[in-house]
Amino acid sequence: MEIRLWREILAPYELAVDELVVKFNHIIEEFRNVGEYSPIELVTGRVKTISSILEKAQKKNISLDDIEKEIDDIAGIRIICQFVEDIYKVADIIRKRSDMEVKAEQDYIKNRKNSGYRSYHMNVYYDVETLKGTKRIQVEIQIRTLAMNFWATIEHSLQYKYKQNIPEHIRERLTSAAEAVLILDREMSEVRDEIMDAQQSFTMKANIVADILTNIQNLYKVANKQDVIRIQDEFFKIYQEGDNEKLEKFSKDLDLISQRYRAQSLR
Repeated sequence: MEIRLWREILAPYELAVDELVVKFNHIIEEFRNVGEYSPIELVTGRVKTISSILEKAQKKNISLDDIEKEIDDIAGIRIICQFVEDIYKVADIIRKRSDMEVKAEQDYIKNRKNSGYRSYHMNVYYDVETLKGTKRIQVEIQIRTLAMNFWATIEHSLQYKYKQNIPEHIRERLTSAAEAVLILDREMSEVRDEIMDAQQSFTMKANIVADILTNIQNLYKVANKQDVIRIQDEFFKIYQEGDNEKLEKFSKDLDLISQRYRAQSLR
């Protein structure tokens, strides 16, 4: 394989990663737009560097002509969740999508590696449109909790530094940290409902406040300035009280006021 062809080879993988990051972020927005909790917290993506691809090919004795067929993680997506339960919900979402075909799955959560590594891997086929037509790309999707991702990132950095030969005393520390991550994920699952309620309440309040401020801003354009200042002062007073029920009622009343002014402007 000629070196000059690498950019041409990797371009469709970069396109696949870009598209999938957008699609998974859209899933987050869909959940939030309907006021529901999103099992996806964060999405990132990457395409392996040429040096990483060559290193893996050499290690697994893969010829350069077979790289795209034999290496299934040239394109990688990482999905971060808050809770272990969310990981399996995300996996189910992926299985049901028509734009991805699941090739294989590896559950390193129920069957964690000896190193302590925990994550859920899905290898999928994803089609991208290029100037030369449709190209089927292999993509590895890793689904983890925030805690799992922190541990895996540190472990990967150490593996790179020590070239897969981490000193025993550091390996022991990593094993101990992996146990701590396992305990942390379990504890978070125990209080999952309380955490979700708190986050839901915060999100709802933020949305209500945003709607109120938008209405006040629009009223400045059409209503009496003194009336708008009075409304604004009332909002600040209710906001400082921290009573969400009062805030919600104020928002609904303000919606009615705004609708009356819009109706008047149409006459």
